[in-house]
Amino acid sequence: MSNNRKVTEKQVTPKGRRASGRAADDNANGSAARPRAAKPRATMPRDTKSRAPKPREATNRPQSKSKVSDTEEMRLNKYIAHAGICSRREADVLIAAGGVSVNGKVVTEMGYKVQPGDVVNYGGETLRSEPLRYFLLNKPKGYITTVDDPQERKTVMMLIDGACTERIYPVGRLDRATTGLLLFTNDGELARKLTHPSSRVYKVYQVELDRPLVAADMRQIRDGVELDDGPIQVDDIQYVEGLNDKRILGVQLHSGRNRIVRRIFEHLGYEVRKLDRVAFAGLTKKDLPRGRYRELTAKEVGFLRMI
Repeated sequence: MSNNRKVTEKQVTPKGRRASGRAADDNANGSAARPRAAKPRATMPRDTKSRAPKPREATNRPQSKSKVSDTEEMRLNKYIAHAGICSRREADVLIAAGGVSVNGKVVTEMGYKVQPGDVVNYGGETLRSEPLRYFLLNKPKGYITTVDDPQERKTVMMLIDGACTERIYPVGRLDRATTGLLLFTNDGELARKLTHPSSRVYKVYQVELDRPLVAADMRQIRDGVELDDGPIQVDDIQYVEGLNDKRILGVQLHSGRNRIVRRIFEHLGYEVRKLDRVAFAGLTKKDLPRGRYRELTAKEVGFLRMI
């Protein structure tokens, strides 16, 4: 990639490990796509095209939910995961430690199956296996990413309030001043996978700096910079085509380290004035206005599980 290379409307190949589906089309039709066996391909800002599953219309009203059958048996670890406590693997640890009881009796057997009508308890609380729900929010500035804030500041949970009756929570975080895509779910297993470093889930950000990024600094960011908590290298960085403004960039990376994009530029003496996450694990902001949310389609959930 040359030093003065600009963002094009073509997609940029990240260094991600597996396919997570391609980003949504930015035109009005949003045609459907099939899962790809290759690495995921990110869309760099601004207008881009691909063939991901067509997203549902953005809404701030609850969507209809899929049913979890109350007439079928279910493995205990899956039951705990569906209750939003943790992933299945983590549930196995809780079970082995004797922390889970069924109908008043401690169960440590791996593979134990919960029958309809059984009462499952963990930590003094009766668990209820819930349908798995997945929502995508276009976060505005000024909200912190937390489920509960003792200081009573505005949180992202206020923006997703009323989306469903299940207990959902954010996957990862965006800081207070950062805008863009944030996923919510009660699927503990998927949330753990999407946030684990080994999954190498990519994110694409549009960055606005206080001054133009010079070519030498762009080369250094591509080659990698050394921060206080270790080295970091982006998957791609480009100027945004059509804007003729070298203060505005597209940055793609898979690291989940705290404030990593801001710290990269601060390390080189720049101030990040605006930071917007425009893509996350193949999901984009198509048809999703700022401050609104929508429920993921079955195809989108399927792509996330393929990561």
